[in-house]
Amino acid sequence: MGYDQIAHVVKIGGTVVFTTVFVAAIFYALWPKNKARFDRAAHIPLQANDAPDLDAGETR
Repeated sequence: MGYDQIAHVVKIGGTVVFTTVFVAAIFYALWPKNKARFDRAAHIPLQANDAPDLDAGETR
């Protein structure tokens, strides 16, 4: 088995692994059971933050 054959097998294997992980991530993100979790996470930046802004020099 030469270098070219090994490189070809590795390329195909990498493509299969990447495609499988990508499809699994899409299914996870679009699965209806996870909608509530993602909706909560989407609103986190909009919630009031009571922590002091340390970049502005505020302290507690």
